[in-house]
Amino acid sequence: MTHEPTRAPEALPRHDIVLTTFNARFIHCAFGLRYLLANLGPLRERATIRESVLGTRPADLAEQLLSESPRLVGISVYIWNVRESLELLRILKRIQPSLVVVVGGPEVSHELEDSPFAREADAVITGDGEHAFATLCADVLRDGAWQGPRVIAGGKLAMDDLVLPYDEYTDDDLAHRVVYVEASRGCPFRCEFCLSSLDKGVRPGRLDRLFTAFDRLLLRGLRQFKFVDRTFNIDVETSAAILDYFLGHLRRLEGAEGSEGREGGAPLFLHFEMIPDRLPDALRERLRVFPPGSLQLEVGVQTWDPAVSKRISRVQNPARLQDNFRFLRNETHAHVHADLIVGLPGETLASFAVGFDALFALGPDEIQVGILKRLKGAPIARHEHEFQLVFAPEPPFEVLSTSTLTFADVQFLRRFAQVHDQAVNRGHFPRATALLFGGAASAFERVDALTRFVERELGRTHAVALGPLADVLYRFLTCELALAPEVVGPALCEDYVAGGKRGLTPFLQTVPGGAAARVVAPGSARSATPSRQERHATRE
Repeated sequence: MTHEPTRAPEALPRHDIVLTTFNARFIHCAFGLRYLLANLGPLRERATIRESVLGTRPADLAEQLLSESPRLVGISVYIWNVRESLELLRILKRIQPSLVVVVGGPEVSHELEDSPFAREADAVITGDGEHAFATLCADVLRDGAWQGPRVIAGGKLAMDDLVLPYDEYTDDDLAHRVVYVEASRGCPFRCEFCLSSLDKGVRPGRLDRLFTAFDRLLLRGLRQFKFVDRTFNIDVETSAAILDYFLGHLRRLEGAEGSEGREGGAPLFLHFEMIPDRLPDALRERLRVFPPGSLQLEVGVQTWDPAVSKRISRVQNPARLQDNFRFLRNETHAHVHADLIVGLPGETLASFAVGFDALFALGPDEIQVGILKRLKGAPIARHEHEFQLVFAPEPPFEVLSTSTLTFADVQFLRRFAQVHDQAVNRGHFPRATALLFGGAASAFERVDALTRFVERELGRTHAVALGPLADVLYRFLTCELALAPEVVGPALCEDYVAGGKRGLTPFLQTVPGGAAARVVAPGSARSATPSRQERHATRE
């Protein structure tokens, strides 16, 4: 038996500068790398981006990068790709010691005293790296090596001093991936779990430049814009201008493409992060106009406990927050995604449950329960001793226990979050969800019971496929909540096939309503609304 010899992949076109990172998923684009590329000036044509995703072997990415014979590689490091980035760095330096390797990004911008990146990379750029990286590249390509300092402070750059990166998105990016945009950098608040708390105010960019870039993206066919601004609604005049810009384009697109599309869909989809207690009339009157499926607002609540909120320097007006949520729910078509954090100093299981119930009562489309992470440089570290914050030693450095939450509590809330996300947040089971929470005195207790049931029935709470989840939901609703099978069966079967599934699971075929279930044909592909948000857009 003979074997074909192993062949290296065909060499890519040569570039002196190669920028790379491990994205969390293929659908994500590395926004920071595109900023670096756009701001290289005369070196732009000698550089390229080679992105990868988590799960790629660092050795395989290193082989791809080295096939281009680069003189410098830049690696963008985030909390989710620390391991892979460090392994990639080490492989590159061992295979080609003369190669200049530069790292930057949030995870290497603080606490560098014991960082292996600071020891093993040729240079680390902290903060905004666009100008510092361009200068370093010019020096390396001129001198053949890097003789400068190991750590370079990139600082905080004014947005109007930067070349905007939007022309660096490829047509493939626009067609298949999330495209990130921003109107400002920084944040005026001091929430201690967030690295943006280290900024000194907001650094806005000129809107005329931004809108000109957006015009080009729209002409190229982009229909989903995800703003990464930490506080989109902090400057009302700017926020109103951005909303007006997109409302104008929505009207033109609707007029050009007609009104037919998938139920709940829209020709444009926009995502904004906003603070929950600032929604003046100028923004309200604009938000009312956006059609279903066109707008997602990510609203960071994080905690409902006023003592915890004060402890982490999070300024929040509960009464105004509740009023704004009711407005968004009752007077707009916005998809509202709200966040809560597990493990904040002083938060207990009981206070978290109270907060979850209070937030649930306000009716957001999704409640995302996240686990507190120890971001390097974040001021939350000052509470570690007093509140016994114990963080995992490996990325993403999630909290394991606190003085008020045991390890078992945190582990349970992690499973709680998984079940809630799969059964409720994703919008696959709107009719069954109404039955799940119908008559419940506490939404938290209802999800608590469902979590324990799922774990008992399936042996796990993560990565549960839609079919087994539908089956276990039926059993929970009929056995644990004692709801009538004649009510649960048709509702759950209709939910299941409404997502376009080609037939029921063998179990669901035997329940009341299973024999009558019919697959709902998917609608037109015109809609720009992501499927997860579109499933929520049909709410009354």
